[in-house]
Amino acid sequence: MTSRSTIHRLTGLIAGTALATCLIAAAPARAQEDILVGLVVKTEANPFFAKMREGASQKAAELGVKFQGFAGKYDGDHDSQVTAVENLISAGASGILITASDPKAIAPVLDQARQAGILVIALDTPLDPADAADQTFATDNVKAGELIGQWAAKTVADPKTAKVGFLDAIETQPTVDVQRDQGFMKGFGIDPKDMSRYLDEDDARIVGHQWGAGSEEGGRTGAELLLQKDPDLNVFYTINEPTAAGAYEALKAAGKEGSVVMTSVDGGCPGVENVKAGVIGATAMQYPLLMASKGVEAIVNFKKTGEKPAATQGLDFFDTGVTLVTDKPVDGVESITSAEALKKCWG
Repeated sequence: MTSRSTIHRLTGLIAGTALATCLIAAAPARAQEDILVGLVVKTEANPFFAKMREGASQKAAELGVKFQGFAGKYDGDHDSQVTAVENLISAGASGILITASDPKAIAPVLDQARQAGILVIALDTPLDPADAADQTFATDNVKAGELIGQWAAKTVADPKTAKVGFLDAIETQPTVDVQRDQGFMKGFGIDPKDMSRYLDEDDARIVGHQWGAGSEEGGRTGAELLLQKDPDLNVFYTINEPTAAGAYEALKAAGKEGSVVMTSVDGGCPGVENVKAGVIGATAMQYPLLMASKGVEAIVNFKKTGEKPAATQGLDFFDTGVTLVTDKPVDGVESITSAEALKKCWG
């Protein structure tokens, strides 16, 4: 027969074991809760960056980690981004995801973050220099430009005598702007000269460059100026789809909407709808939600293992993919239709 004192001892052991098991189970949960992921985007007025925030916040909630999001007041608001990074350093963030308004000027404060043991991942826009971040998660923006350039060259009546207008982002030439612009030139058959910048080209087919700040209003104004410079312009490269929508309004006002080949980059659902409507001939779809969610996963993994994310094989960044979208496919350039794209836009 078991004594009462023995029963008490056994009961205590069982209770203690159960408590220890609960503590062990709770430890990983607490460790997850100690991870803070910060996201700093250029502006949430642009749906592309709003989709990034959605992807990052959803993934953080799924993984049970803390999340803080910040954005500039407008595209190019560098000072607000610096303040956001400083706040995340003070808060003890485990990692920072950032789309930099000024890829070069932001580097010193990001170096402070890295010195504090914070993993820094550039999203979409590589830093200057690129190794100012631990890794870059991005669309292959050169490839995105090449795809629309190749499509345009096979769509315009004669690429050798074409008149091409470039509607870029801002005059400081952020890396993503340069890569798309120069990629387009390569795809179209224009010598881009120095691939690290634009405006040094001497091809007679280039009507000029204007800066639309990624906005519809800027696209319209820039397109109007380029059309005034050369009314025979028949190809537009645009940095993104809001810019393309503005350029199309300028074409309509000039009675030229059916005579100019319009290209763009982004693949947002409104942009894909504009492909379907004939406003944009072709666009290169990227995946901002995936970009940000993969970034969160990388930060959590780094916090757990100390392992930094690796680049895609053959590239110096982690490639999150790009797809040409057009309802007017051409031979030799792989693409999907607007109907197919609407099922996956910005996923």
